[in-house]
Order: sequence, then C-alpha cells, then structure tokens
Amino acid sequence: MSPAWLLRRLLLMAYTLLVVSILVFAITQILPADAAVTMLGQDATPAALAALRAKLGLADPVWLQFWHWFSAVLRGDFGISMRTGLPVGPTMLTALSRSLLLAVCSLSLMLVIAIPLGVLAALRQGRALDLAVGLISYLGISLPEFVTATLVLVVLADRLQWLPATGYVPPSEHLLDGIRHLVAPVLTVSLVLIAHVSRMMRSETIDVLASDYVLAADLKGLAPPTVLLRHVMRNALLPVISVVALDVGYLLGGIIVVEEIFAIPGIGRALLVAIQNRDLPAIQAGALIMAATYAVVNLLADIAYAVLDPRLRYG
Repeated sequence: MSPAWLLRRLLLMAYTLLVVSILVFAITQILPADAAVTMLGQDATPAALAALRAKLGLADPVWLQFWHWFSAVLRGDFGISMRTGLPVGPTMLTALSRSLLLAVCSLSLMLVIAIPLGVLAALRQGRALDLAVGLISYLGISLPEFVTATLVLVVLADRLQWLPATGYVPPSEHLLDGIRHLVAPVLTVSLVLIAHVSRMMRSETIDVLASDYVLAADLKGLAPPTVLLRHVMRNALLPVISVVALDVGYLLGGIIVVEEIFAIPGIGRALLVAIQNRDLPAIQAGALIMAATYAVVNLLADIAYAVLDPRLRYG
C-alpha cells in the first residue's frame, strides 16, 4: 500500500474531524442553555453567574472559546459535565466501549451470515432459497429498530424466557451473563444489517458471475470453488465493503434506539441523556467521539478496499 495514499486518507480524516468539531461547537453554542445557570441553578445571584461565566470563559469571543475547547480536546480533555461534575472524557469513552462491543458483535454476526447467504442466493437465482433471502431482506429493511426490538423481546424474553429483557452486564465481570444480556440487542441490530448486506452481496455476485473474466476462468478449467473464492467473491466484496462502512452510520444512529430499549449504557444513550439535560460538554464530547469513530471505520474500509483492489492503492 502506497504511503502517500495512506497519508492523503489520514489528512482527509483529520480535515473532516476539524470541520465536524467546528459544526458541533457551533450547534451547541446556539442551544437554549446557559452553562452558568445549569451549574449554579435558577436561584443564583447575577454576581455569582457573572463570576462563573468569566471563570468558564463564556464571556470570551466565540472563536476564542472554540480554541480553548478544541485545544483541550486535542490534549484529551473534553471538559467537566454540568450534570454530574465529573470529567466527560472517561465517562464517554467507557460508554463508547459498550457501544463498540455491541457494534462489533452485530457486524461480526452480520458478516458470518449475510455474505454466504447472498452468495448462495445468487448461485440459486430464482429458486426457493433466493426467494426466501429476498423476503427476509425486504422485511429486515422495512422494519424499524423499535419494532424489531419489540419482536425479539416478546419472543425470546417474554414467551420463551430464554434471555433477560433489558440491562447490561460487562462480560469482563461475568462472561455468561454478559453474553445473555447482549444476545437480544445484537440480534436486533444484526437483522437490519443482514437484510441490507445479503441483498447487496446477491446483486454483486450475480453481476460478477456474468462477467467475461469469470467465463474465461471457467473455460480454462479452473475448479468452481477456486473461481468462486478467487474471482467472484473477491470482486463482489468491493462494493459490499463500502456498504458495510455506510452501515456504521446506521449503527451510530440506530444503536441509540436499541440502547434505550434494552437499557444499555452506551454512548448513544449517554448522548441522549446529555441532550435531555442540556449538558453541553457531554453533548460536544459524545458527538465528536461518534464522528471520530465513524471516520476511523471509513478509513479502515478504504484500506480494506485498497487491499482487494490494486488499482486503488497504485493508481
């Protein structure tokens, strides 16, 4: 992989995060919330409010406030929560680790199921398996997260009583109980991803199977498994990688709903609580951390794309 290509991608990611940080700071500045009033209460005297505003730098020009905040963020200091009085950074990073556990488990389950399912549907185009995959895809894409979560809860937690309904147990504390609490939210998130990616994988595999180089490989007498793994799947996976990276955007949005329904203290739920309490430092930290996570995932997707497609890393 070309170092110049990787450097360009890193610079683009840094520029994107700079723009996002400016937008996040600007949006929080126009929110109807006064940090001094939030911290001291409605009964605080004007003198106390003015002193706290001066201490927090709220009387400074907006550009200077942004510089103080952004330079602190570069040092890993996201500020102090107005709701709890605790540093925002460690709280949000702990919440992010829980969300990442849910996201990684969901993506792993999706990749294990969706890619083989899409390939099998393409190989049996028009048959029962293909029709079943198509039906599952339409249902998975059309059902919103809260409906899927409700169905999972009713079937697995209420009727069959196989799983706990809500709550979160860190797997590091109790592995089996932690896994049992993760199964229902992972299934909820994975169903939509499986529907989306399996449909895309089916479509791309059908296109690749009809290409000239696959026909040439067949005419050379290569074994069908070799053609499928070396030529078909390698090329069919290229657009799917981009779709998976875009699905991370869905995860960052849809996971908020899932975390709220299943009472998982992840970053989506933490950001929702911060917005409800107008906790500006927590809002800024949560939004910026989620944007950075999405940027890193897209960088990893670009690297994977370059590994599979030499034209990208040498072009």
